[in-house]
Amino acid sequence: MPLSERVHAIYDGVWALFDKHAAAAVVVEDLYASYAFPRTALLMAHARGVICLAAHQKGLTVVTLAPAEVKRAIAAHGAASKEQIQHSIQRLLSLAELPRPSHVADALALAFTGLGRLHLR
Repeated sequence: MPLSERVHAIYDGVWALFDKHAAAAVVVEDLYASYAFPRTALLMAHARGVICLAAHQKGLTVVTLAPAEVKRAIAAHGAASKEQIQHSIQRLLSLAELPRPSHVADALALAFTGLGRLHLR
């Protein structure tokens, strides 16, 4: 699909999620750009932008967190590995199994840290 159709599909999907789950806030990770993959960073920026736009239009609070901040909050180390985050989330949420794939643990870590940040406000 062309870029305009892809970002529109993301927008529509996020909008539907906000409606379905009555969200109060959205937590997004700061965009990290690697010099080796500048195109990926640009594409992620488009997705992140439409997510923030949809959240703003719904009147939701948007919390932005740096990856190192999330790692420090969850695993007490700003350079924690994916495996350390998985184990920390498993322990914090009393999960019977490791959250898999690691992206699930990352999302839970963002949500957990964002919730903490919101409660500090």
